[in-house]
Amino acid sequence: MKVILTQDVPSQGKKGALLNVSDGYARNYLLPRGLAIEATKKAIDDLEAKEAAAVRRAALEKQNAAETAEKLMGVTVKIVKSGSDDGRLYGSVTTMEIADALKAQHKIDIDKRKLSIADPIKAYGSYTVDVKLYPEISGKINVIVTAK
Repeated sequence: MKVILTQDVPSQGKKGALLNVSDGYARNYLLPRGLAIEATKKAIDDLEAKEAAAVRRAALEKQNAAETAEKLMGVTVKIVKSGSDDGRLYGSVTTMEIADALKAQHKIDIDKRKLSIADPIKAYGSYTVDVKLYPEISGKINVIVTAK
C-alpha cells in the first residue's frame, strides 16, 4: 500500500515521504496513529503542490537576501555611547543596538539574530559586523562607535 507520511517515522522516512509499505503495517500502525495518510491521487497532488510552494518560497527568500546584501555594501552605522575618558564604553554595543541603528539610519530592517560580532564591542572605534542573511549569502556592516 502506498502512503504519505504526516510525521517523521523512525526507520521509515521523514514527513512528506511517499512510501510503499505492507498493507497490515499501514492499516494497523501508520493510519490509526495518524502517522500517514493513504496515497490517493488528491493526496499526491497536494504533496506536490506543497513541495512546489516550498521551492518558490525558498527562491524568494534567497532573492530577498541577495537584494539586502546588495543594499548593505558600503553601509556605515554610527552609534553614540557614553564611556570613560580612556576610550572604554560603559557596557558594550549589542546586536540589538546595531539593528535598531541600521533601521533608523538606513531604513534596512534586519533581525538582530542575523548579526554576528566576533568580539564584544567595548571601546570606541570602527568595527566590521557580519550579517548572515541566507546560508550562502552574507554581508558586512561597518559600525563606528563614538562618544556622546
